[in-house]
Amino acid sequence: MKSITLKESPFKTLISFHKLIESLEEIAQSNVDYRSNYAKALLKEIEAFPEFRDGIEDLSLIENNEALVRNLLADLFPTALTHNEIKAVAIPFQNLTFNYTERFKKILHHQGFTPEFSIRDVDDDQLYIMNCAMILNEFYDQKINFNQPLFFDIQDQNGIMNHYRIMYNADFVEIIPTEKSLTLTPEEVHELLDNYDNIDLWKAKFPKESWILKGFGIVSLYDATTESAISNLKSNLLKSEIEKPKYADEFETIFRSVFRIPELKVGFILYNQEENTFIKPPYSDETLSSYLLFNEQELSCSDSLFSCCFEEAITEKKSLVIADVDQYILTTENKVLCEHLLSQGIKSAVFSPVIKNNVLLGVIELVAPTARVLNSLNAEKLDLIKPYLIDTIERHNVDVLHQVEAVIQREYTAIHPSVYWKFKKEAHKYIQTNSFNKEYIFKEIVFKEVFPLYGQIDIKGSSVHRNEVVKEDLKNQLKTLLDIFANQKSNQHLLLLEQRQFELQSFYNELDAPLKADSEQLIQNYIETEIHPILRNTKMDFDTEKVENSYFASLDPKTGLFYHARKKFDNAMSIINKKLAAVLDKKQVEAQQIYPHYYERFKTDGVEHNLYIGTSIAPTRSFDMMYLHNLRLWQLQTLCEMELEHHQLKASLPYELDVTSLILVFSAPLSIRFRMDEKRFDVDGTYNARYEVVKKRIDKAHIKGTQERITQKEKITIVYSHNNEEQEYLKYIKYLQFKNILEPTVEQLEIEDLQGVSGLRALRVKVKNTTESDTPTKTYSYQELLDEIK
Repeated sequence: MKSITLKESPFKTLISFHKLIESLEEIAQSNVDYRSNYAKALLKEIEAFPEFRDGIEDLSLIENNEALVRNLLADLFPTALTHNEIKAVAIPFQNLTFNYTERFKKILHHQGFTPEFSIRDVDDDQLYIMNCAMILNEFYDQKINFNQPLFFDIQDQNGIMNHYRIMYNADFVEIIPTEKSLTLTPEEVHELLDNYDNIDLWKAKFPKESWILKGFGIVSLYDATTESAISNLKSNLLKSEIEKPKYADEFETIFRSVFRIPELKVGFILYNQEENTFIKPPYSDETLSSYLLFNEQELSCSDSLFSCCFEEAITEKKSLVIADVDQYILTTENKVLCEHLLSQGIKSAVFSPVIKNNVLLGVIELVAPTARVLNSLNAEKLDLIKPYLIDTIERHNVDVLHQVEAVIQREYTAIHPSVYWKFKKEAHKYIQTNSFNKEYIFKEIVFKEVFPLYGQIDIKGSSVHRNEVVKEDLKNQLKTLLDIFANQKSNQHLLLLEQRQFELQSFYNELDAPLKADSEQLIQNYIETEIHPILRNTKMDFDTEKVENSYFASLDPKTGLFYHARKKFDNAMSIINKKLAAVLDKKQVEAQQIYPHYYERFKTDGVEHNLYIGTSIAPTRSFDMMYLHNLRLWQLQTLCEMELEHHQLKASLPYELDVTSLILVFSAPLSIRFRMDEKRFDVDGTYNARYEVVKKRIDKAHIKGTQERITQKEKITIVYSHNNEEQEYLKYIKYLQFKNILEPTVEQLEIEDLQGVSGLRALRVKVKNTTESDTPTKTYSYQELLDEIK
């Protein structure tokens, strides 16, 4: 007998059979002799135990008189049903049970294991409140409904989790107040009903053991394993990705309960209709497996594994049931599938398509190591589960679509978070209008009265350097070919070889002059069409053949040319761009805290950035010119940090490249408009176009009256138009000189007139390569930098 009561309860429990005894006394007075005699005999037998009527506190009395108790309860526990019904005497909402039916005993005592009889998802506080609710119903005329299903879970000897629905019969229970019980006012009752979670309030109104629960109840269990398992499946499928547990463990536990197969394993694959392939779900690597794909991530439906047998699953949407793989391999044409299953120890399998609107979504896999435990009959149970899987897969497909769209938007058509709200607002208007089948004309996204900030770090002389490395690779390749021809000792004395040698030398001599636009392409075509066929078709001596093989091994597989100097140059460009962009992006996160603003950054032969700040971009924030000045100082200091980052990189670069930095100051507010055709923002209006003209031309401008560029390596050039802008930036420079970031000398320059633009001036100041800071200078190895850009 389970005699573990609750830690706390509003009831003092007295097990009593007084209502049952009263019923027996009525039967004893009846005219039906055999019933009357039976009742009289029982009554006589229990006369020696007045506690059976008055109330039993010592539970050993029941244990010592188990047979008498069973006879007393015989009408409520028929012997003929003891192997079918799952019943016991119990006190409602308390952990106290006895007088089990034989079926109940088998459930509780398999292999000598006796679990706690506990209710799923109900703690002691909830049970306390349920007991209090019984008092409210009985004495305060409340109608509190206990229809919430209660379940008892137990794992059987085969490891299958069984679920039982609990039903109570309280006909033989009586509730009696004691001197400790409190009389509640209607207001107090209402307060309790409004505060279900306040256990302290309930205990205050119904103190511990302030009421007597006299009598007994009957608990009946209904085997709801299938229904409960499906409910658990549905609950798990509805959980968010963060809340979801490990799929394999949950799925297999649920499916084993439904199919009553302890060794059952579950797998799943998705069907990609566009590519006609089966693929693993995104979570399959860690949790839910696939026994069809096994180690493969995806397979075409035309693969031999799926051929023939899976034709019905794909085209006719029918399940493939293999009750005995060893027998099936003898009759099927698809022996590849059977061998694939047997290699995993699978002897029985069901592969059932999951279909919605006649479209195949995926295949659920049930497999077992024992033959014939899965068959066409129990495979029908999958029909109970598939509706929930269909909803989940559809939701998954929609989520994936949204994620794909988000990636495309972020990586290819990014909209900066600062202006995203306006695009979102316009999209909501479109959706609302579209729901009423009305045409909607998209409004242009415009932000008025915003202040621009433009800056760049450009790789100095990148075009010249690029031409130099191209010439170096071409000259090295031509020199190697000339050496091969010069050392040619072939028995085939071809005059053609001498001619080709002459032509190679002519190309080599031409490269001493500046590189022409078509030189690279011309030489590449000549080598591929005229030289390589000769090398491949002419017999060489052993030494020359080794040189020739080494030559072909050193060619770039894409271009067929040497890619040695250019590779160093391209890697250096990539490293600089990546490192400088990383500094800018990191600092930009901090800058957004100053005031929300639009930010875009481009990698070209260097790194450019545009910033726009104004109240139209952040309408919920009040704007002040202080924020613009703050952002200008941030921009100047960030360019200094990018210059320092480059200086620290230079020693590790495979090709030495210098950079120049420039800031364009423009104090007049302007408007920016999102160009739908180009999917980007641009300045709006004729007057504002002057700003864009200056941006495109300023970095190539010269100091007025000279041929010296306004930009120089390791210096920052600040281009402006008005005196107040000059004074503002001189203050910033002085502050950064104080912080030991900039050199003391400041150059003040006049800029040559540009087409349509005149009167521009500039400040130019050098960035210190070393600071007095105790912070150690960062160092990089070339391999570390290569690993980063890869």
